[in-house]
Amino acid sequence: MRYAFRSALAAVLILSTAAACGDDSASTGAGSSNPPIGVDLPRADSDFWNSYAKYVPKFAGELGINMMTPTNSQNDVSKLVANTQALVSQGAKAIVMAPQDTGAIASTLATLDSKKIPVVSVDTRPDKGKVFMVVRADNRAYGQKACEFLGEKLGGKGKVIEFQGSLSSINGRDRSEAFAECVKTKFPGIEVFAEPTEWEGAKAAAALQTRLAQHPDIKGIYMQAGGVFLAPTLQVLKSKGLLVPPSDPKHIFAVSNDGIPQEFDAIRKGEIDATVSQPADLYAKYALFYAKAALDGKTFQPGPTDHDSTIVDVGSGTLEDQLAAPLVTKDNVDDKSLWGNQL
Repeated sequence: MRYAFRSALAAVLILSTAAACGDDSASTGAGSSNPPIGVDLPRADSDFWNSYAKYVPKFAGELGINMMTPTNSQNDVSKLVANTQALVSQGAKAIVMAPQDTGAIASTLATLDSKKIPVVSVDTRPDKGKVFMVVRADNRAYGQKACEFLGEKLGGKGKVIEFQGSLSSINGRDRSEAFAECVKTKFPGIEVFAEPTEWEGAKAAAALQTRLAQHPDIKGIYMQAGGVFLAPTLQVLKSKGLLVPPSDPKHIFAVSNDGIPQEFDAIRKGEIDATVSQPADLYAKYALFYAKAALDGKTFQPGPTDHDSTIVDVGSGTLEDQLAAPLVTKDNVDDKSLWGNQL
């Protein structure tokens, strides 16, 4: 497994070097003989996904990939379907996507499979349909880490509000289910107010306003996506005089998911306490790597990779490269290896 992966990566790097010796059109698709790869960006209203969008052309150039101009489906599965059709009609031979509604993309995947167009799914795993590879982190671990962090900070008792992501997304389901199971098993003295948000910051802010009015003794917040929830959460806490450091008895302990620079700044200021760093840079790098590998006829098997991750078979032969996603607190927030400190 390790040998096969390294051989594939070496092949991509050789192509990258060849492209670098010629013109610099690889990332735009102009003047390149490489098969075109289409990329759909899932949304533009999240700092996390905007960071991912910046990494995509960077790694396309480094890997010598003939990337078409990316589309953006704006958190709308119908736009994702239309964008995918447009990319294919324009000549895309592989597609990189991040479907936010993981239950509604099956028919599109079936169409792409019938046309022998491989798909790499980033961050989310479609509920049904064939993909060449899923590039993702273990989202159940996100919920588990958030539960354990808050459970320890609250001493195993108290009230916590949870901003659930969309439950039509496997990410929202994984994080929510793991968080709930962990609280029930390890911290039964904690009461959780689970608030569905559809990944919308305004809904999270409204829920926080309501719950704080009803339960002013809330002591914990779990934000399943800092990219959309961080700013509105801080605004609500500030308006209520609750945006105070951990040393203040009024402090509400907050843990997030994403690992964007804004979360790191909030941790340094003592406004929130932790986040799980999703690797936006590696999502872009390895999504493009696997799309190119698919076109080159490479195959992969479950097992450890040479980039500190593990490929697992998540069922029906679907392979998922589960990248590392560390918990970030005040103790390691300045770690230079974190992508949020490299932008």
